[in-house]
Amino acid sequence: MAISLYDISVTSYLQTLDAVGGFLAKALAHFRDTGTDPEEIVEARLVPDMLPFRFQVVSVAFHSGGAMQAVLSGALALPGEQPAYDYAGLQALIADTAAGLRALTPEQVNAREGADMVFQVRDTAMVFTSEGFVTSFSMPNLHFHATTAYDILRVKGAPVGKRDYIGAPRLKG
Repeated sequence: MAISLYDISVTSYLQTLDAVGGFLAKALAHFRDTGTDPEEIVEARLVPDMLPFRFQVVSVAFHSGGAMQAVLSGALALPGEQPAYDYAGLQALIADTAAGLRALTPEQVNAREGADMVFQVRDTAMVFTSEGFVTSFSMPNLHFHATTAYDILRVKGAPVGKRDYIGAPRLKG
């Protein structure tokens, strides 16, 4: 059986978004139990020249929900200025992104199989197929930012582990 564009994109994005939502909630419970202000986490970084936790979570939403908007429209542009989300706002962003993806149908997404998808960066146009964009650009970026967000939470003492990061695997049956 062939795997569809919907399966490699929406289904995979949702696994990661649900995992991120889960480890955000688990970390928040830990921070509340230990008296850590979650708003301190929002600006946390692993190293000084890295973008903060807030950027990492916003990028998870962009490289999943934003990626699907790009696949459906055939074009991706860099996001504009983002709100200064607090911890609760980041949780809501992840939940809203997942809800938006859940609203997409396989037929709607699979209709874009093999279609051109253009990422315009200044004067450079990078042309992908929908599948190439998802697998070689969007998905690696999604996992980079999800991993970085997870790592920041770990460094800050949140008791999250590999199972929290992986989320619910798609088992047969």
